[in-house]
Amino acid sequence: MTNTSITREAALRIGLAARELNVTPRELTLALAEKIDLPLTETKLATCSVELLREAMDGDGGICVAEKEDLKRAVRLLWGEGVSGSELPVLDAYKEGDMPGSIRLACASNNGEILDGHFGSCERFLIYQVSATEVRLIGLRSTLEAEHAEDKNVARAELIKDCQVLYVQSIGGPAAAKVIRANIHPVKIPQTGPARASVSRLQESLASPPPWLARVMGVTPPSLVKFAEMEED
Repeated sequence: MTNTSITREAALRIGLAARELNVTPRELTLALAEKIDLPLTETKLATCSVELLREAMDGDGGICVAEKEDLKRAVRLLWGEGVSGSELPVLDAYKEGDMPGSIRLACASNNGEILDGHFGSCERFLIYQVSATEVRLIGLRSTLEAEHAEDKNVARAELIKDCQVLYVQSIGGPAAAKVIRANIHPVKIPQTGPARASVSRLQESLASPPPWLARVMGVTPPSLVKFAEMEED
């Protein structure tokens, strides 16, 4: 069965881009489906280019768009730039190696930049790079594709396999085991709230990490440093 699911954010972007191109959202969705693997997510829409969109619109559907400026504006909307009504936060600039000594954290979310998601049902993961002096939101990863995997929990863990820590409102035992098997430390935070507030509390712990966080960071917990020094002596 063809997977025709779509995220709310992707539907919003396609609707606005379709209006810019003077076509229906359904026509644009079908055209994009010829070029981008389903399901359509905001992550995939962010890969669209003017050339890809032109080829999609000039495909078998027979929808022709001649004006390059129209295509450019539509592509920017598909990327999420200036989308009125978008609930997604803006990413911070980041490239690998920017924050030495940092760790990567995933937060389960359904709305905006809010930590309010259960591991097995959240719409996306907010990805943060966290150091003792700085926090950057570096990624938004839709979980829609994981819903159609043979093992949804494994697929969700695979989405965040580059993270060391996971914040969720709740997670079941079997799912937690699969997350841990992926070398990710799950942490339950039952109360809904701004994700950055929880991230900031983690950040404060980096200077003097508790044992579990020290293991994640690959350092010796402060409480054990003196014992390590005694062993060396």
